[in-house]
Amino acid sequence: MDKRVLVRLENVDKSFGDKTIIKGLNLEIYEGEFLTLLGPSGCGKTITLRMIAGLESVTNGRVILDGIDVTNVPAAKRAVNTIFQNFALFPHLTVWDNIAFGLKMRRTPKKEIARRVKSALKTVHLSGFEDRFPAQLSGGQQQRVAIARGIVMNHKVLLLDESLASLDLKLKREMQTELKKLQRKLDMTFVYVTHDQDEALTMSDRIAIMNAGKIVQLGTPEEIYAHPKNDFVKSFISDIDLINFRKTRLKRYHDEK
Repeated sequence: MDKRVLVRLENVDKSFGDKTIIKGLNLEIYEGEFLTLLGPSGCGKTITLRMIAGLESVTNGRVILDGIDVTNVPAAKRAVNTIFQNFALFPHLTVWDNIAFGLKMRRTPKKEIARRVKSALKTVHLSGFEDRFPAQLSGGQQQRVAIARGIVMNHKVLLLDESLASLDLKLKREMQTELKKLQRKLDMTFVYVTHDQDEALTMSDRIAIMNAGKIVQLGTPEEIYAHPKNDFVKSFISDIDLINFRKTRLKRYHDEK
């Protein structure tokens, strides 16, 4: 059975004045997969994510979401949620109110809000933290609140922009595992942006490696690690420890079962 394409970018260009950032980008993202946009700073990965979200306009081309052309649809009306590096939580709102915010803006009935927020809290293992404020939470807990705020809206796609970058190494490793487990549990499409090769190889079902506004290789972590298509890809992933990579991937598969 063929995988269903949930997000499609068709011949997408993005320019700022006379400077072209993205040129002729084509990408299909499948329903229920964890796809990572990986590349060095300035390669266009965050701009690509923001065009999917509707936070940046498309100069040319089309953005298709679940079969619908959303190229000119504003961000607030797209069935996607974006989690930024700083998590963008409201400091003056409790965990409960942060998660419920989008539902309240939609004028969702109170009973439905309560049901969905409780469910989201349970999913991200934060039941009992409802009355705390962001400043009272660890970095990992704040990230889970941001994820809960995304999943409570029942959107089809969760976009994550360097959302582990601000965490220390130990917590980052723990959250990589938690994030992948959560994505599998929700059977939700995650599109993740990072410049961290180890992070991408560890968590992703597929990786789109970008350079100078183009996708230079698209494939599974194993395919990219074993068969880099060009010198750029080979150089970009050459500092990954092969033994550690294999151990991490084996542990991830074991945890998912």
